[in-house]
Amino acid sequence: MFSLPVPSRRESLRRQFAADGYVALPGLISPTGLAELGEEARRLEADAVRRDFRMPCMGDSPRHMTTLGGDRIARDSPVITRLYEDRDLMRLLSSLLGEAAVAVHDPVERHVLNVLHRPGDTHGAHTDDYPLALVLFLEAPPHPADGGLLEFRPGRGDLGDLDGPGARRVHHRPGDGYLLRSDLTAHRVTPLGRPGLRRTVLNFAYTTPGRQGATTSSASLLYD
Repeated sequence: MFSLPVPSRRESLRRQFAADGYVALPGLISPTGLAELGEEARRLEADAVRRDFRMPCMGDSPRHMTTLGGDRIARDSPVITRLYEDRDLMRLLSSLLGEAAVAVHDPVERHVLNVLHRPGDTHGAHTDDYPLALVLFLEAPPHPADGGLLEFRPGRGDLGDLDGPGARRVHHRPGDGYLLRSDLTAHRVTPLGRPGLRRTVLNFAYTTPGRQGATTSSASLLYD
């Protein structure tokens, strides 16, 4: 299901991740895998919950999105659960991080489905509870001007830094992935700009040995 980077590329990717807290993984999902995961996501979305609120522990940044937590995914999608635990994938993540990457114990936050599908939908400014976020794109707006872009500030965890110089915006396509040092890097998703657009992603959270347990209430508010 994955088209993982070849070993000869991993050292350069590790250096980029260490420098920026972000690395793009274009074409990470194979075409066959993308079709299978897209079908899974459409099926799961029927049980997802619409969220429209401001996150109190993240500077009252907005959440306008549809979500499904990891406990429901684990119950209803063995495919995604197996993918999250894929050994080759976790070896890749460990090599990019430079230390062991392990599964998150929290059943709600370990793998979640996030869908933006209305004009103005956004996943506002935040940092994550755990060190690594692997984001897999199943659907994405076709052009950067359509919104739905990852915006992040390398090396800075202050949410206010997203509005200053140095913030980056990145466009991704269906089948792409990216890895983010999500506990130390302020990030958000820019609003969808027009009707008819969709951004559907799976977010896989990973941590390091000995580091388990949420540090904020954000996941419980967004996915419970």
